[in-house]
Amino acid sequence: MKNRLLLLLILITTLTSTKLFSQVTFSGELDNINYNRPKEYTIGGISISGVQYLDQNVLRMISGLRVGDKITVPGEEISNAIKNLWKQGLFSDVSITATSIVDDQIFLNIYLEEKPRLSKFAFKGISKSDADNLRDEMKIVRGDVVNDNLLMKSNNTISSYYSKKGFYNVNVDIQQERDTAEINSLILTFVIDKNKKVRINKINVSGNEFLDETQVKMSFKETKQKGSFTTLSFLDTLFISTVKKAATFDYGEIVYNVGKYTMDNTNIRLFKSSKFIEDRWEEDKVRLIDKYNSLGFRDFKILNDTLYFTEDRQGLILDLDVSEGNRYYFRNITWVGNTKYTADELNSILKIKKGDVYNKKELEANLNFNLTGMDVSSLYMDDGYLFFRVNPMEVLVENDSIDIVIQIMEGNQANINKVKLYGNTKTNDFVAMREIRTRPGDLFSRSNIIRSQRELSSLGYFNPETIVPDVQQNPMDGTVDLIYTVEETSSDQLELSLGWGYGRLIGTIGVKFSNFALSNMFKKEAWRPVPVGDGQTLSFRFQTYGKQYINLSASFTEPWLGRKKPNAFSTTYYYSHYAPYNVTKTSDEYGKMDQHAVIFGLGRRLSWPDDFFTLYQSISLINYSLVNYNGFGNGMTDGHFFNYTYGITLARNSTDQPYYPRRGSDISLSVKLSPPYSLFSQKTAEDYASMNVSDRYKWVEYHKWDFRAAYYQKLIGDLVVMVRLRYGFLGSYNKDLGITPFERYYMGGDGLTGNYFNDGRELIGFRGYTSESMSPDLGATIYNKNTIELRYPLSLNPNATIFALLFLETGSSWANFKEFKPFDTYRSAGAGVRVFMPMFGLLGLDWGYGFDPIPGNSGASGSQFHFSINGSID
Repeated sequence: MKNRLLLLLILITTLTSTKLFSQVTFSGELDNINYNRPKEYTIGGISISGVQYLDQNVLRMISGLRVGDKITVPGEEISNAIKNLWKQGLFSDVSITATSIVDDQIFLNIYLEEKPRLSKFAFKGISKSDADNLRDEMKIVRGDVVNDNLLMKSNNTISSYYSKKGFYNVNVDIQQERDTAEINSLILTFVIDKNKKVRINKINVSGNEFLDETQVKMSFKETKQKGSFTTLSFLDTLFISTVKKAATFDYGEIVYNVGKYTMDNTNIRLFKSSKFIEDRWEEDKVRLIDKYNSLGFRDFKILNDTLYFTEDRQGLILDLDVSEGNRYYFRNITWVGNTKYTADELNSILKIKKGDVYNKKELEANLNFNLTGMDVSSLYMDDGYLFFRVNPMEVLVENDSIDIVIQIMEGNQANINKVKLYGNTKTNDFVAMREIRTRPGDLFSRSNIIRSQRELSSLGYFNPETIVPDVQQNPMDGTVDLIYTVEETSSDQLELSLGWGYGRLIGTIGVKFSNFALSNMFKKEAWRPVPVGDGQTLSFRFQTYGKQYINLSASFTEPWLGRKKPNAFSTTYYYSHYAPYNVTKTSDEYGKMDQHAVIFGLGRRLSWPDDFFTLYQSISLINYSLVNYNGFGNGMTDGHFFNYTYGITLARNSTDQPYYPRRGSDISLSVKLSPPYSLFSQKTAEDYASMNVSDRYKWVEYHKWDFRAAYYQKLIGDLVVMVRLRYGFLGSYNKDLGITPFERYYMGGDGLTGNYFNDGRELIGFRGYTSESMSPDLGATIYNKNTIELRYPLSLNPNATIFALLFLETGSSWANFKEFKPFDTYRSAGAGVRVFMPMFGLLGLDWGYGFDPIPGNSGASGSQFHFSINGSID
């Protein structure tokens, strides 16, 4: 019997291919096994020993041995059981022992020595934030078995984490230490040396002929080569080129010029690092293929892309080999299935003709969804054909020409059955529903749905990123239900500040309720904290630094006067008082200026030329009272002055949303006209020259023209280029009287209002120069300002919309039209950030560098920081 058990031991040991130990222990009476005659036994019992954490029943199941099974000794059953247990990777020693044999029953013991368990782990050589992130990614916890798989997986996770950050030479040393406080436990310490960040030093492109290397690299959104700021010499050329192209509305050329300047002259990686990430590189390769396909190269291929280290392993080189293939063109375009519109009508919308470069992406866009213009689907869907389908097919490719057949399935027209609004917890239904352009009973219109989405966003009450209309079809009756789901955001603003300006401490408190409900003023339950929901605007603002300066205003706006038409009525009251600081009323130097103003406004939407136009008219009644006031510098120190004007503004705003526009434009032309008092008098130039200055300008008269235009275009992803123009002119009716000292322009600095010169001056913000330093002492009567910005969002959360920007700016102001030189301007460049929070509005911080000195003011240009509120610097 002892010989039999010895054979069992030899058999088990021989069949194990890994480093394991198998032992069989027998009682003394077991002997005389016949090696040549294997004997069959029945397993009478299986015991487990040596384990502390694992379930014994599960281990028996894993081994494959069960009580009652018949096994052959010697045989494969025992060796297979050991292999099954070793596969788990949980043990450092596995052995199966026969404890006894009774008749034909054999009793086995499985001895297992567990691998050590993880008691705790730590990191050395990295920051706390990196350590926290790695803990989340590694997903190892106390009690895990410390085996080769865990160590290798941890090493790979750490290396992958840092490679995404550009650290390709990271070293990981995993130190193992016995935990004396716990049985069979280890403490792991991951000692990490990131070494220097490795960036893409160079991207080499070969095989390209039609596109140059710069154009190829511009198609990459995420993969950029390492760059450095080299020169500003091209700024003038870039700006002049941009202004010229803006005047001809050639925005595609503007985008290319900005991109080429960035790549060729500065090598700035706009908001993107030069680290290499495999997944994003794959996405960029698809973008390059799409770029070539859009240019007619439908057979374009990327033959090879190779990434390797530089010789010093401190950088990466990316080689890209491409094959452009032939360039293809559209030839014959045939329409099939169209009954509503003729082929000529459809071709006029498609805007593709024989001989045009083959661009499948443009074809799909002009058929289905063109963000910048009309498309065939919109033509049908705006006329109720909700079930319209279109399918373009390539039917013949011959040489460099492609024939297209466009199959149309028109379907039936669908009417709107129900229009529902969900999610407006504060805003009343009628406020949101009046902005929606789709009505029950109307024919289905995709354009009206898109426009409704824009109008809801423009209210400022809802998160523009989450307004997604749901179109629910009713095939049974051929109708459609439209559901607009919105998410309320706070639109009220609170201003509380203490600031230092003009040598003193100034306190400001202001509040703006943007969704006020005047109709609920006398309902106690509506004050939470104020009545809301009717879309009205109520604001108050108070600013002071004591009795010397007081500035207060109150305004109310009803956007739908009478609730039937979008006629916005507003009224504003304004009062200010200014007196010299630290001068008592009894002093001969004491003077003051008081201002009272009431403004009434009425705005309405227009339907012609299109419904993006608005017309705003106002009546402004402003009275000034001067007592020994020396602020004008022209001898006008005492008197009462009356500034009564009629204003009219024609504007068109097609931007897609108010806080971070990605496309569209915002254009306005404003005119303010006072009565031409002097034209009704018989006074001559000599009469005016002999008059006291206060009497001459008692009745303030002027005409004032302001033009503003801003254009937004998305470049790549959420990267947006913004081009903005501003021009202003202040003129007089009577050259003998001259131009009024009121209402003049002052350029430079942050453009913040609330200063202490209440003469109706208009502040024009300009970065890189100090406040009001770019205008004559008595103010300017004409100015221009041109701006280019590249914007990229850091957060699109409606509660904190944040974007960074780079800018180029040029402009100047002049005392009169004779001195006007539109190309002799001041220039600046810099960077900034904008933060929109509903409670505080739009806040900005910019750094600008003014390149041109101001004569007589040495510190006015150069490096300047600016803080702005609600776009005051724009």
